[in-house]
Amino acid sequence: MNAENVHQDIDLAAPDLPREPEDAAGSAAADSDAGTAFGSEAGALIEPAAEPEVEPDEPEPNEAAGPAEAEPVAPPTGTMSAERLAAKALEARLLGGERKLRRREVAAGAGLSLLSARKLWRALGFPNLGDEDVAFTERDQAALSTIVDLVRDGKLTEEAAISITRAIGQMTDRMVVWQIEALVEDMVQEHGVTDAVARKRLVSELPNLIDPLEEMLAYSWRRQLNAGVQRLAVRAEAGLQSSEEGREGDEDDAPLPLARAVGFADLVSYTSLSRRMNEKTLAQLVQRFENKCAEIISVGGGRLVKTVGDEVLYIAETPAAGAEISLALSRAFTDDEILPQARVAMVWGRILSRLGDIYGPTVNLAARLTALADPGTVLVDSMTAAALEQDERFVLVPRPAEDVRGFGEIHPVQLQPGSGRGLILD
Repeated sequence: MNAENVHQDIDLAAPDLPREPEDAAGSAAADSDAGTAFGSEAGALIEPAAEPEVEPDEPEPNEAAGPAEAEPVAPPTGTMSAERLAAKALEARLLGGERKLRRREVAAGAGLSLLSARKLWRALGFPNLGDEDVAFTERDQAALSTIVDLVRDGKLTEEAAISITRAIGQMTDRMVVWQIEALVEDMVQEHGVTDAVARKRLVSELPNLIDPLEEMLAYSWRRQLNAGVQRLAVRAEAGLQSSEEGREGDEDDAPLPLARAVGFADLVSYTSLSRRMNEKTLAQLVQRFENKCAEIISVGGGRLVKTVGDEVLYIAETPAAGAEISLALSRAFTDDEILPQARVAMVWGRILSRLGDIYGPTVNLAARLTALADPGTVLVDSMTAAALEQDERFVLVPRPAEDVRGFGEIHPVQLQPGSGRGLILD
């Protein structure tokens, strides 16, 4: 669900998501919360967690007919396995303590109705829980209060709070999956254990890594935030001004707020190759592809927006930077002894940046041009070629006009390296 679907009343229980059943107290709390959300006092919106009802003892099905033969039951040992103890210790460390709180208790502690708390938990990607599930710690309550206080203090609107919370949930989810799989793969390769054994061993190995990984996460976030502010705020106006040349003002992308070079690189014959590979070989190919792309794009001053299978989407702040990255990608895949060649295309235009992704006609045109490119070549459109034609680092070779779906007739231009050494990877 994107930010446009979040209403100002903070009814985060989106209409397209199933509502979990609630008791009468829960329904009353939800109804009273409909228009008040974060700014309300706990007393008006939160009812204390209902005491669990005690179910009367029911007779055994065969009780009236006489005692049935009891099935043998293993006597309780009162002890846990070493693996289970290690898992519980790891969970307590990661969650900040033992799970002691129910969802209503956490919501009430943050001064929220249950409905409002559930909206934030859903934005973070947490599953639905019942009223009697003891699933939370005091750290959960503190985190909930942190985002709510930003709204109550007027630092964020409710819509912005939900969008930012969703960004944190989605990005950290992908990050931890990546990290866990990398650690498991490393143990398999370095210690010669099976995948299953490596995943069990991870529980005992991870405690030694938590603090340094957390420090690196905070460090990287601050560096990336600074770089993002420079790209998306400080230099945004200069980028728009530099993109004015050659434009008449009525282009499809004219209303969009950012000027960027948008590029795609698409591996040739990836589908047929992947069908012939085993799990290990395919994993190595995918990692080699993404690592090479990430390195070239970052060295060139661009940003890797996303990788989808055999294709990577990237952006740069100037047409020259985008051209250097595109040529370097094409050259790298042509020279690689394992990866196949790539089709590459780049378009200089205006885009909309939302939810960590980019949108607009410029992105669509770059994707269409990628499909037209020959293996090992880079294509640009005529407007991008015009922005590069005075730069001696590039050679531009016009190609025959093509009819492109959604754009009509366009005039592709093949981009080739000119003078200079191109992008240097140290």
